[in-house]
Amino acid sequence: MTSDTLIVAPSWIGDMVMTHSLVRLLRRKTDTSIHLLAPRSTASLGLRMPGVSQTHVLDIPHGALGLYRRWQWARRHDQLFGQAILIPNSFKSAITPWLSGVPLRTGWKGEYRFGLINDIRKRDVIEHPLMAQQIAALGLDPGESLKDFPLPQLVFDRGNFLKLAVKFGLSSTEKKLPAISPGADFGGAKRWPISYFVQVGRAIVENGGAIWLIGSDRDQSAGALISEGIDGEVIDLCGKTSLLDAIDLLSQVDQVICNDSGLMHVASALEKKVIAIFGSTSPAFTPPLTKKGDVVQQKLSCSPCFERECPLGHTKCLYDLEPKKVIELL
Repeated sequence: MTSDTLIVAPSWIGDMVMTHSLVRLLRRKTDTSIHLLAPRSTASLGLRMPGVSQTHVLDIPHGALGLYRRWQWARRHDQLFGQAILIPNSFKSAITPWLSGVPLRTGWKGEYRFGLINDIRKRDVIEHPLMAQQIAALGLDPGESLKDFPLPQLVFDRGNFLKLAVKFGLSSTEKKLPAISPGADFGGAKRWPISYFVQVGRAIVENGGAIWLIGSDRDQSAGALISEGIDGEVIDLCGKTSLLDAIDLLSQVDQVICNDSGLMHVASALEKKVIAIFGSTSPAFTPPLTKKGDVVQQKLSCSPCFERECPLGHTKCLYDLEPKKVIELL
């Protein structure tokens, strides 16, 4: 057994990016290796996180227990880690470290995990109001306080960007180059109307700028509609790139206009200027973690509700948030 640390990573992109605060905190305290155990949906991010020695992919379908695959992985990595820190709050996320014989298994009090976790922590939402702070606090020793909270950081691969530039015909330009990311996987209550993104895009083009549209395959229809609605220099890359490609593309833009989404956290960790649009969620919990971030929010009595879809059926938190508020920040 070694003193290396295994972090059981989350399946949401934004949560995975915020996990790098924990990595940075651990690196301050020790020079031992830090490993990530992640689902395929977020594992590639580990390749761009300074301080991560190795990322292991645990490829189990969403919602499945996958006990046999967990046992197989545990057999291959038996007694290799001194501590496991669990970011997910689920029962199944605690199985693998337990099967691997990790002696110290740290995580929040969650669903039926007594015994599987032997270092149970309680979230302190007063001392640590930000989700990234709560994740990082799992790396503290008992009684230790979280001082000088480290923000997540990602690095990019310029060589890969140059390949993407050739593939998609991304010529160098002296124009201002913002990126628009219209997606948010959580639900419709986090996605600003497409027509509003179109208005922002038109304002950028009218002022001599060019635009890249960046998102996953689930954002293809939104990207197509935004591209059609803007009469100007727009390159729609939604659904045409991998997550690592998106990191390398965002590393080259001047600023990013986006919802509260995984790519908002990616852009923030790349230290880009970010204009983040919040609907059902709260910037008091998951803000863009960058000194260059601006939040646009329509504060209503019913928000934040943290629901996937508006429980009142009007989604005024987004529809009443006019494009001019974003355009002013440009």
